[in-house]
Amino acid sequence: MEKLIISTSPHLYTNVTTKTVMRDVLIALLPATAASVVFFGLRAALMVLICVASAVIAEALFCIICKRPQTVGDLSAAVTGLLLALNLPAKTALWQCVVGSVFAIIVVKCLFGGIGCNFANPAITGRIFMLISFGAVAGGSDTVFADTVSGATPLAAIKAGETDLPSLTDMLIGNRGGAIGETCAIALILGFVYLVLRKVIHWETPVIFVGTVFVLSLLVKQDLTAALYQVLGGGLLIGAIFMATDYVTTPINRAGKCVFALGCGIITVLIRFWGSYPEGVSFSILIMNILSPYIEKWCAKKPLGGAKNV
Repeated sequence: MEKLIISTSPHLYTNVTTKTVMRDVLIALLPATAASVVFFGLRAALMVLICVASAVIAEALFCIICKRPQTVGDLSAAVTGLLLALNLPAKTALWQCVVGSVFAIIVVKCLFGGIGCNFANPAITGRIFMLISFGAVAGGSDTVFADTVSGATPLAAIKAGETDLPSLTDMLIGNRGGAIGETCAIALILGFVYLVLRKVIHWETPVIFVGTVFVLSLLVKQDLTAALYQVLGGGLLIGAIFMATDYVTTPINRAGKCVFALGCGIITVLIRFWGSYPEGVSFSILIMNILSPYIEKWCAKKPLGGAKNV
């Protein structure tokens, strides 16, 4: 009994840190980033550079001004900037990229206490802020290879009743309009596989999110091809893989993660088919971020002999 040690949690330690997790996310985003440059040209590379630099500089200056420990070394600001850039169309003005990145870091993250304290995903919230403030962000951009005139994204074209859509092959490889990082499904799936193998994320959230959208779209449209367009179009894959799996703004228990993903899928379909926007991924994740604490409480396991959660 003299060797009995009593201490507060945590009782288990690991060599996994915020920096290693964020580094893995950056690595997982490399295929999508490379694809964005291939399909949208150097403009995409410039947007990525500006968004990442703006996010990192904003966090560094905030820490200096507020006399807080410097946190840019954990790479979370770089991840936020990269995710925001990949969720924007190539026609987005560069100054808007700076505004969106600064908003995501300062308002959504730093003012709430920094990483681990923000109530919503900074990149998603930054994109919605830009969507509301700068209407052009709502639309997509044509790739340098796409032979199109209107420049409408596939989901916008579908919502408008158009039938001249990119082939499913083009949707898969990324040769279609949209945000620079959302078009190449193959690149995003590679990132998903990497994160699962590295045990950075659990597979349930992306699979349930995407599966819910597919099944509900199939029920609504009664057409397999139309359902596949809903999966491959818009920001569903990048949102499900990289933002609906955020540690801070999603439930920590596995059951809660499943409920979170199911809710994201349902809201996405509701907005896409009956809302005023052709896309609903960003709004669905933000709404579920707000509900995340309640989902986590409802889905928490009851300790043996403990009282039921109310």
